[in-house]
Amino acid sequence: MTGVNLTVWILGPVLGIMTFLFIFRIILTWYPQVNLNRLPFNLIAWPTEPFLVVLRKVVQPIGGVDITPIIWVGIFSLIREILLGQQGLLTMMARVS
Repeated sequence: MTGVNLTVWILGPVLGIMTFLFIFRIILTWYPQVNLNRLPFNLIAWPTEPFLVVLRKVVQPIGGVDITPIIWVGIFSLIREILLGQQGLLTMMARVS
């Protein structure tokens, strides 16, 4: 197994899980009464909150709605497509080696 294949093998699931967690985080914003510090919700909030805090400093809520999870879904989807998509950089490198 080459380094590129190992990177693809690790990076693919990580990016997929993070996108999935941010989608769940978007759904949780529909229920403001949910306590994100209790199980099972903290399993979603814990890995996503560091990303959201950084972006919340740049992007303020629009009309009282926090759009930062939506932006992160787009960012992680774009990164996954650029690196691991059908014509992705790592995919092309794996084909060459």
